Amino acid sequence: MNTAPAPRIAIIGAGPGGLTCARILQRHNIDVTVYDGEAGPDARNQGGTLDLREDNGQIALREAGLLEEFLRLSRPEGQEMRQMDPSGSILFHHIPEEGERFKPEIDRGHLRDLLLDSLQPDTVRWGHALRSVDGPDEGPRRLHFADGATIEADLVVGADGAWSKVRRAISPATPQYSGVSFLEAWFHDVENRHPDIAELVGQGGAAATDGERGLFAQRNSGDHIRVYIIQRVPADWITESGPTIQDTDAIRAILLDRYRDWSPRLRQLLADNDGLYADRPIYALPVPHTWEHTPTITLLGDAAHLMPPLGVGVNLAMLDACELALAIAKNSTIDDAIRAYEKTMLPRANEMQQFLEHGAEELLSTELPDFATDEGN
Repeated sequence: MNTAPAPRIAIIGAGPGGLTCARILQRHNIDVTVYDGEAGPDARNQGGTLDLREDNGQIALREAGLLEEFLRLSRPEGQEMRQMDPSGSILFHHIPEEGERFKPEIDRGHLRDLLLDSLQPDTVRWGHALRSVDGPDEGPRRLHFADGATIEADLVVGADGAWSKVRRAISPATPQYSGVSFLEAWFHDVENRHPDIAELVGQGGAAATDGERGLFAQRNSGDHIRVYIIQRVPADWITESGPTIQDTDAIRAILLDRYRDWSPRLRQLLADNDGLYADRPIYALPVPHTWEHTPTITLLGDAAHLMPPLGVGVNLAMLDACELALAIAKNSTIDDAIRAYEKTMLPRANEMQQFLEHGAEELLSTELPDFATDEGN
């Protein structure tokens, strides 16, 4: 992009979407700064494993020049999937073929490190929690941070997730609770400490549901397994039940009662976890979510189209990031770039939002999911 002076581009959020956008911009010799509220890259655990798919996430990594490194780090064996009923009987079992690379798994932390290490030094400014964005539509925009600092930018990219502060500047939409909640449980050193669970889950994922409650277990690298306990409950169900999230024994007793008719083998996923549970109620943005075009702000990923966690979130965020960066590189003005990007992104996101509008409920369906019949998997 050849403009003078060069536009000041500020990406808010150092997740996969924000970092992918920054990486591709830098490959096109476009200056960019990423601001993130965390104190540093190791401030918290980045979460579990995810798959990156050939038709979106891997496209972005190819444009970023990182696809081969991703494939080296990824776990193609993580594409294994088992679907069970509450008795523990296997209804469907997918074992990936040799060389299958449609959606290999990678830990979120490893993906983030891959992206961070690819950026120029000091691209990410840690400890910059955004408070608000103001300024005229035509720019420059002013970014106000929690520490009192203020900067100006000609383009603000909201890659700051479900509760985006950037989104507030262009949209009144707020995420709404889906009615379904996850409770996360961790298992460490599983081959030695939890061999039955390791065998149950295999190298990829294992899921079971009875229509009202479900379990989804995922193998992570480093001999870890994460289990997501899925329930149709109020968002504050733990508080309503009496305990706090720190009261592991009390929560465990509630879960064992709720899953009392499930097989003892599956109930291990509820009760033998190492450490505290993590409460993760599922929210989504209204469908469809759009906004009036502005020449100085746009959104990507969950900030633009938060959906239930059905394997598309990070993939779409990275595809958004790729398309936005390429639009900036190919257009003569930021305004033209945003128009070109949103012309493609918004219809795609709205279509997927509509498809997944009741996706949280689908997580509890007793019907075999698409992976049981999808030849691409």
